[in-house]
This record gives sequence, structure tokens and C-alpha cells, in this order.
Amino acid sequence: MKYIIAVIQPDRLDEVLKKLEEKEIHLVTVSNVVGRGRQKGVAEVYRGHKEQGSLLRKVKLEIAVNDAFIEPAIKAVIDGARTGQIGDGKIFVIDLPECIRIRTGEKGNLAIG
Repeated sequence: MKYIIAVIQPDRLDEVLKKLEEKEIHLVTVSNVVGRGRQKGVAEVYRGHKEQGSLLRKVKLEIAVNDAFIEPAIKAVIDGARTGQIGDGKIFVIDLPECIRIRTGEKGNLAIG
């Protein structure tokens, strides 16, 4: 089991979710987040003053998958999020030692679905 965390551009979310659906990956948690990378923020005008922003809006997806779905999930995120520009995002893959479904008490692969 793996826990996949992807940070992507907000405008690519619908496309990434579509690609995940095509791979039969339905269980996704989505959060609005802010952060910065190579872009180092953007300048914005606030009340008539130009201010250098240091954080950009991003979307974080969290996906828990069984081993058979690791590569399809990664490929779906890449295919949906890639524009070829700086700021497309990052994918982090972490070992998931345990998963427990609260309703039934199922553990491991069964709990993920």
C-alpha cells in the first residue's frame, strides 16, 4: 500500500480527477493549499499597492492505493497535471504501513477498497 500526495495547479484539478476516474481510482482527498517552489511567488496589487506575494495557491491530492494501482495513479496525475511549465507540481509516494476502515474495522488492502 502507498500513500500518494500530489501538489498541482488548481486549474488542472478537473483533468487529474478525470484521469484518475479512467484508471478506476475513486478515493481521493482534495485540499486547497498555498506554497512556493521555483516560482517564488507572484506580485499582486492590493488596495492600490503592489505587494510581492510569497505563496501561490495550489491543490493537494491525497490518494491511498493498493500496490496494483500505484503506477496507474501516478501516471493519471502526471497526464492530467502536466502543462510543461514551471509550477506543474510534485508527486510524493510514501509507504502506507496500515489503513483501517472505521465503519467495519477492516484493515490493510481491504480497508482501502
